[in-house]
Amino acid sequence: MYLLAVIGNLMITTAVCLVSQLHTPMYFFLCNLSVDDIVYVSTVLPKLLVTTVTGDTSISITSCFAQMFFFTLCVVVEFLLLASMAYDRYVAICIPLHYILIMNKMVCILLAFTSWFLGAIISLILTLMVTNLTFCDVQDINHFFCDFQTVLKISCSDTTNIKMFTSIGGVLVGCCPFILIITSYMYIISTILKIQTSDGRSKMFSSCSSHLTVVILFCVTSLSMNMKPKSENSQKLEIILSLLYIAVVPVLNPLVYSLRNREVMKAMEKCL
Repeated sequence: MYLLAVIGNLMITTAVCLVSQLHTPMYFFLCNLSVDDIVYVSTVLPKLLVTTVTGDTSISITSCFAQMFFFTLCVVVEFLLLASMAYDRYVAICIPLHYILIMNKMVCILLAFTSWFLGAIISLILTLMVTNLTFCDVQDINHFFCDFQTVLKISCSDTTNIKMFTSIGGVLVGCCPFILIITSYMYIISTILKIQTSDGRSKMFSSCSSHLTVVILFCVTSLSMNMKPKSENSQKLEIILSLLYIAVVPVLNPLVYSLRNREVMKAMEKCL
């Protein structure tokens, strides 16, 4: 799964960088998303592989905090990039005559930079807050990586401020982008339904179907993790959902964009 995720996303990144036909806003954001997915899986899966092969389940405190930082970074960046891609599809379909003017090079760079910058700031603040906690004598993390919520459970300190920060951060970088994505697609679907010919509707829908599939995959797994009822028996379910969230989604992203997108397929053939 790790090799599939890294190779698939590297192929997407290489194709976007080398083929001039893919030098458009949509594929610029896709390239950023692929880089994010590579960092995402590399944060957790290599350590999990080592643990599986050697049986050594220990992790240093530095590596644990590093996992928390990069995991939070990648989740935030993915939400913001998916929102940027939804806005790009909204402009392309709903106001196509102004597309070149609105989605210019500077705007695309600004949106991508903002995604990475906000992700870095939020994950850095969160990680620094966790480093100041005091941990109990029992330091067993009941998970396959240093999950933020699981680490908080073994702390002896007051975690009220951290939980408040994560709640506010979750609304800002999770719920708000999700609402923007839903709003964009409401306008997109409304515009597509107004097209008279079936060929026109099919062509318009195919231009955003790959992004919509990725949004559903990512948001359903992430929302399932965060909205499931908290109980003592929910730990196994949380671990399974985390594995889908971390390993399966980054593998499916390049497959969705390559198999459902003729331009990407042609670009990959050209690179090969």
